[in-house]
Amino acid sequence: MMYYRNTKREIICLDDIKELVDSFYSKVREDEVLSHIFNDRIQNRWPEHLEKMYLFWQTVLLEEHTYLGSPFLPHAQLPVGIEHFNRWMELFNKTVDERFAGITATKAKWQAERMAEMFHSKIEFYKNHHLKPLK
Repeated sequence: MMYYRNTKREIICLDDIKELVDSFYSKVREDEVLSHIFNDRIQNRWPEHLEKMYLFWQTVLLEEHTYLGSPFLPHAQLPVGIEHFNRWMELFNKTVDERFAGITATKAKWQAERMAEMFHSKIEFYKNHHLKPLK
């Protein structure tokens, strides 16, 4: 009889957050739906973007308050629709499920879904009302 060790683990520290973020954005950077949007906007500033994402997810998932800022504003003018948010969620959930398990992994997917819904609805609101977001 063979036993397989479950290599999935809880998200418990900053190194786990970095693994999640790096793995996820590696997929995004190669994805046919999302890569051009992210690569065009971020260009050669990927290290800075990833650092912000580490702090954001560290704050959200580990409740270690390291992220200061307003996450929506940089995304407000992106040329994205529901198909982009759906693909973003698909890649995010796949990344979490490949590497992690447990309550914090579930929380990560839940938080990402809330964020995608909120960003999409706000972007659509500003686009449909020809308004520019202030923050």
